[in-house]
Amino acid sequence: MIATAPDHPSTHRLEHPNEPHARIAPIPSTEFHADWLATLARIPGDGLKGAGFPRNVLGTIAHDPETFGPFLEYWVSCKSRFSLTVREQELVILRMACLYGSNYVWKHHVPVAREFGISEAEIAAVHAGDGDAFGSDREQALLALTDELVEKRTIRRAAWDAHARHLDGRDLVDLIALVSQYVLFALMNNAFEVEIEPALADIPSLGGMQSKVAAARGGER
Repeated sequence: MIATAPDHPSTHRLEHPNEPHARIAPIPSTEFHADWLATLARIPGDGLKGAGFPRNVLGTIAHDPETFGPFLEYWVSCKSRFSLTVREQELVILRMACLYGSNYVWKHHVPVAREFGISEAEIAAVHAGDGDAFGSDREQALLALTDELVEKRTIRRAAWDAHARHLDGRDLVDLIALVSQYVLFALMNNAFEVEIEPALADIPSLGGMQSKVAAARGGER
């Protein structure tokens, strides 16, 4: 079971962005250096390319061009070199979007999750904090420890004893690295009110997911 129960306050936090305009205008992707674009082309799959390209948050981070290139290399390399599969990474990233109330991260990563085999029911389960929906002890552990890291800023003994045994040392290091990457993305998006690209308008928001679940439950009565 994920540490956060379905009715936990973290699933009802303020959603971001909640202002009509970004606080810092992003650098247009047309101004990205050629080596930055070459790095971004190595992202696995298609979900973060084309219409799903997160140009606004990347353009915001690009305000520091001295660190942006090395950050991109690290971020993109991790996606293919982590011990966690892309599916496992996407489960964690979706959960981070929920925990930080980041619609930008959520809307960008729902299509990626689908691309790598995460079903609509599993996406809804991540949103609800329902780890029991996953038959894999490993995936349950990754989701539970993600909640633990965000909510408690550590892994308490009970959570360690229950979940760490399903992962090895490299998995645990990579999980913390992945969580830290999406703390950065979520805070960039939330603090700067980064605008969600229009191409993602049809992806249900975090609040929209909550409404869909509530409607489905009402229909079952």
